[in-house]
Amino acid sequence: MMAFSSIRAVLFDMDGVLYRGQTPLPGVADLWQFLHDHQIAFACATNNASMTPQQYEAKLAAMGIVLPADRVITSAQATALYLRDHYPPGTRVFVVGMQGLREALFADGYFVEDDDAPELVVQGADFTLTYERLKRATLHIRRGARFISTNPDRTFPSEEGLIPGAGAIAAALTAATDVSPLVIGKPAPTMFLIGAKMLGAPPSATLVVGDRLDTDIAGAIAAGMPSVLVLTGVSTVEEATTGPIRPDLIVADLPELLARWADALLAQL
Repeated sequence: MMAFSSIRAVLFDMDGVLYRGQTPLPGVADLWQFLHDHQIAFACATNNASMTPQQYEAKLAAMGIVLPADRVITSAQATALYLRDHYPPGTRVFVVGMQGLREALFADGYFVEDDDAPELVVQGADFTLTYERLKRATLHIRRGARFISTNPDRTFPSEEGLIPGAGAIAAALTAATDVSPLVIGKPAPTMFLIGAKMLGAPPSATLVVGDRLDTDIAGAIAAGMPSVLVLTGVSTVEEATTGPIRPDLIVADLPELLARWADALLAQL
């Protein structure tokens, strides 16, 4: 049973929750206005490390969804924040990834990009990956560089269909090095805990709203957070009621979530 009265912050997944492909899903603006009216902080968390928060702001704006960049947490940002907590300034990093990951790691000068003798190999999705880049990452890891992956998503949804994602590249590097990466993104709890801290709420009072049991809901459980599965994306009600990963609440879509939440608060009056 969902205890809505205890919720102080919300972390939303994006694709499959706020939109599907390039199409916005119903109820986003109404739910966000409800959260604002009740002083409940919220942000969006995505495993996609290829885009910057500013690019997400523009992408959502094109669909009519207003979300400031400072309310977007990507696995690239979570990776950079995690590494700052564990490695000193000037740590040398080799990147297999795109603009979103590079900006998160190097924009403020804390880390130093190094293609020759890095201490870390940090890997995300890379849609222009070359064999040479894969080879160099392999050699660095074999020489002792720590292997970090932004997220385990093996596929990435594109207009052409599912294409290789960060997890597929990580699998290639693992096959070539016999080293498994430290994974930061969902379903690991790291990104969820960073989001809760950013929103100023304890994990137990931070609700996760997602469409995938294996990433969103599993990650929420690992982080000690309540969760809601919306049926507008990947996972089905049958999977959520018969499988090993169980959300606290299942709703058809965001309008149903808003109605359930509003009714729960009215019942307390």
